[in-house]
Amino acid sequence: MEAAVAKMGAGWNLGNTLDSHSGELDHMWIEAWSKRETRDYETAWGQPVTTRELIHMFKEAGFGAIRVPVTWYPHMGTIVLHDTEHWDPSTWTGTQVDPAWMARVKEVVDYVIDEGMYCILNVHHDTGAADTSWLVASDDDFEAAKTRYQALWEQIATTFKDYGERLLFESYNEMLDPYDSWCFASFATPARYDAEVAASAYSGINKYAKLFVDTVRGTGGNNAERNLVVNTYAACSGDGTWNTHLTEPLTQFQLPEAPGHIAMEIHSYWEAEKFDEQKADIDRLFLNIGTHLRRRLDVPVIIGEWGGGTSEDTDANVRFASYFSSKAKASGVAAFWWMCLSDREDRAVPKWTAPRTKDAILLPYITD
Repeated sequence: MEAAVAKMGAGWNLGNTLDSHSGELDHMWIEAWSKRETRDYETAWGQPVTTRELIHMFKEAGFGAIRVPVTWYPHMGTIVLHDTEHWDPSTWTGTQVDPAWMARVKEVVDYVIDEGMYCILNVHHDTGAADTSWLVASDDDFEAAKTRYQALWEQIATTFKDYGERLLFESYNEMLDPYDSWCFASFATPARYDAEVAASAYSGINKYAKLFVDTVRGTGGNNAERNLVVNTYAACSGDGTWNTHLTEPLTQFQLPEAPGHIAMEIHSYWEAEKFDEQKADIDRLFLNIGTHLRRRLDVPVIIGEWGGGTSEDTDANVRFASYFSSKAKASGVAAFWWMCLSDREDRAVPKWTAPRTKDAILLPYITD
């Protein structure tokens, strides 16, 4: 796994595409007002249908890896709406993934693999703060979701079990506790920390991670030694000094298998316009990665999402991206920029939306 992360180079997220979903139980607009075909979901958040030419453009520019976020719940089992747009998840039946959806996911993954790039395939907005999220970090929620979660990964892993080492699986995206706490578990409780809620959330995360690994390994083929990625609680990075609980998502994580074919993932977002104020914090982030993940767990680290808070190709964003990318490379961390280097209609051409930011991200790898 260490060698794979080192060879990834700069990465990018194919965001707002296969991860698109309705996201509101009382306003399931894609399900209510479309034919629920793969194209309806893929284009729902304003992106065109992904083409091989888009992925080729990233390859030619010098990117070595693409993360493919996928939201699966709209395509599993049977979702029946009530009162036109409302969905009651208690009526959700079945666990089979729509074959047409799986085929489209496979097609996009093939675009990446056929370009000779690394691909990370994940479970995305099945987690998070939306009320449609069904993967929640707690012991009780794990018990409620484990059968469907296992069935999902059995299907994904079986579909791709013959793929080579350039394909990695990522367990879940930003999984939150029942209070939708960011920063650390139980932060959104009335007291801003609840030891019982936090302990259950971290225990739940560890259970999901272990079930993910055991399920994938159990499908055999190349999955027996496939490189896998597991996230901290909420994909938290542990950054900051304003609260003593900030590093808990890192320190409370238990690696689900011995080092060798597994990596940890965190996410890291900043404000490019405040780079001078945040530079020291960025430096500390990479020190924390070394202390709490690389040395404690003896695993490589992936920053699955990062960005400067804007999609604009501003001087500030270029400066921030250049520095962060340099720090990632020097630290041996694979970092995947979130989405907007090529965006919306530009993806259909394809062409760059933020060419200077793109160049800044790639420069540390090109000048090596």
